Amino acid sequence: MSMKYKENWEETKERFKAWWNRSSIGRPLMKVIARRQKPVEELEEEQPFETPEDFHLNAAEKVKRYRNFLKTHKMMADSFPHLSINIGPGSLSTYLGGQPIFTWNTVWYEDIAKDGWDKIGTLKYNPENHWWKRHQDALKTARELSNEDFIIDIPDIIEGIDILSALRGPEKLCFDLMDIPDVIKDYINQLDDLYFKYYDPLYDLVKLNDGSSSYTAFDIWSPGKLAKVQCDFSAMISPEHFREFVQPSLRKQCQQLDNSIYHLDGPDAIKHVDALMEIEELDALQWTPGAAKPDGGFEGWYPIYDKVRAANKSLWISIYDGDLNDWIESADKLVKRYGPDGLYLLFPEMDEADAIQLMKKAEKDWK
Repeated sequence: MSMKYKENWEETKERFKAWWNRSSIGRPLMKVIARRQKPVEELEEEQPFETPEDFHLNAAEKVKRYRNFLKTHKMMADSFPHLSINIGPGSLSTYLGGQPIFTWNTVWYEDIAKDGWDKIGTLKYNPENHWWKRHQDALKTARELSNEDFIIDIPDIIEGIDILSALRGPEKLCFDLMDIPDVIKDYINQLDDLYFKYYDPLYDLVKLNDGSSSYTAFDIWSPGKLAKVQCDFSAMISPEHFREFVQPSLRKQCQQLDNSIYHLDGPDAIKHVDALMEIEELDALQWTPGAAKPDGGFEGWYPIYDKVRAANKSLWISIYDGDLNDWIESADKLVKRYGPDGLYLLFPEMDEADAIQLMKKAEKDWK
């Protein structure tokens, strides 16, 4: 199939398949988006969002704005057009009864178990939950309006102990791990069972006709079922607790996906890389250095990448510090050290002239 705003879509799909499999694709997988000097089509008139909730969930306006973006930007290398519609990072907690608190920047969640787990009892799938229905409706609208000119992403529902942290509050959950570990394990098991009751209908809503999908915010595509998995709460626990409470749940989740990538968030999470690499079913690692830290090209992060490559998993590395010359230098070092296979390099938006220069370098020297 072709895609309206993506010239080399079939080639890009093959490159993604090779990246997941750590097989050779010549140069690394690359996200390169160039600003066009003039739009390729007339722009549609945009309407202001009325409220933060409208900003997050007004599918028709989001589709219109994204189309305007695609008319003014060129998807080069392995960039592909995809639109996210999220109720924040971790909407599973809203499907389970928490109220979302919308802001223009993000969405927070009401900690409905703050006074104790007995206040919410057993977690159950509720097809009539307001936010679950609202989110599905928004995705359905976006999918219809997209006309397959671009992909609608699987949303950031999140899983496991991060959802428990949203429901309970992180500080209280830390004490729970020590005081009532069996209760927490039971809730994690409940969430493991529930996750795909929510994931599968969302995947079915947004997947392309060939069954392929894209996951929100991470610029990743898979020929089948795909998710970013995570545990940001892990920054607050020991590697022993991670192996006890988190690792089995992640393993279970990855077993039921065609492709999976772990979102490692910030220096306090680095201590869990060894445990993550023990999960055979996990395909790739995405590293977010965190605020005020150097980007993914920083040589101080190489010890993380060394472990990922030793475990034969793929790497997702975002390079953004400095200018084009700095980006090329960082990427050059990474390709020399790790080779191009299983390496996904993501660059900031740039002018078309810079993008052409970057691609020439990649085709010449990064094979």
